[in-house]
Amino acid sequence: RMVEVSARMFTLATMAETDAESVKTESQAGEEPLQYLSELSIEQLEILTRDTRDAVSILKAETDMLDKFHSRLDPKDLVPPPTTDAVLSTLDFSQMRSRRRSKSRGQIPERLLSLTVDQKCELVQKELEESKEESLRNEENAEKDLQNLKATVEEAEFRSTDIKKSKYEFERDIGKAAISIKKSAGVSPDKVIRYMEEKMRARDSLVDKLRLKNAALKVQKKKMKMQVKQKEEMGEVLHEVDFQQLKIENAQFLERIDERNQDLLQLKLTAGDTLLVLNLFKKKLNTAMAESTHLDKEIHMRKEMLQRIELEAQLVEQDREKAERVNKKLRKQLHDYRVPDVLEYIQEKTDQEDLEKSIRIWERKVEIAELSMKTHRRTWEKLKASCQIQVCGQQQGMLKLDKTLSKPTSQLTDI
Repeated sequence: RMVEVSARMFTLATMAETDAESVKTESQAGEEPLQYLSELSIEQLEILTRDTRDAVSILKAETDMLDKFHSRLDPKDLVPPPTTDAVLSTLDFSQMRSRRRSKSRGQIPERLLSLTVDQKCELVQKELEESKEESLRNEENAEKDLQNLKATVEEAEFRSTDIKKSKYEFERDIGKAAISIKKSAGVSPDKVIRYMEEKMRARDSLVDKLRLKNAALKVQKKKMKMQVKQKEEMGEVLHEVDFQQLKIENAQFLERIDERNQDLLQLKLTAGDTLLVLNLFKKKLNTAMAESTHLDKEIHMRKEMLQRIELEAQLVEQDREKAERVNKKLRKQLHDYRVPDVLEYIQEKTDQEDLEKSIRIWERKVEIAELSMKTHRRTWEKLKASCQIQVCGQQQGMLKLDKTLSKPTSQLTDI
């Protein structure tokens, strides 16, 4: 052990001496490039700086690539194999010393280790393969993202069409009714609740349908898994061609599904148009029905008026017949009438005047008699009232006398 320790100390000392000599030679060699640069012109210096920048950029790219390659390596591969003391003892110190001296004597010392061309080529090939794999992975991820975005867009479109349809139905069933009703009345809450209950029932039925469809798809999935398992057990393994064929069939089915969806949307639009036309014709039918009821009422009123007019016409006809009969009688009387003599007319006229005078006289006498009767009635009422007063006084006196007779004798003596 003492011999080994002394040998190691000797080697360290020789290495220190060689390092000192190399530093001296490097300092002497470093003065020569400075003199070389001072002799160059400005254009040559610019070209030299440009070349050095290009070389630095190339070295930077190489170092970046080496860092990536180094980061992908397994840490176990980076651990160097351990060196034993026996290996160190077998080294030829003279060769190491001569090698260090030869390196120190060079103009530009090269302390850094550099890769060979084969190693660089291998590293670049591995990096290229890794970049290709990464690009393929990125393409697959981008394709998946694109499919997901397409699915979300389709779902959003279906959702928007569903929302538009529900909005149209709500405006058709409740909004227009609210507009037609007076502003003070408003929309009846029962109608809104009924509409929402119908929508909830429709959603529940749709959920049930989707649940049944999901169960059917799960059963189909289990069947497909069983078939694949049976094929694997039988040795019928699927090849890449089968997968390509399945992809083609899947694309065809997706195209068919898109076509069916487009047809479904077109049918929904046509159904909406037909509903609009149906509502328009319903409105026209309602107006026609209202007009027909109004016309029926008016016809009934006209019929009643016609019956009344017929009755009035019958009554007028009867009156006309009566008037004709009276007219015939009057005409007959007029035809049979003869004018009296003048003296008879004068005599009758004088008799009429005498009778009128006597009537006026008797009327005056009646008025006078009524006045006298009124005066006699007044006097009679006065007499009657005075008699009643006297009778009442006599009755009161008799009552007082009865009271006095009923009192005791002592009071009578006092009185």
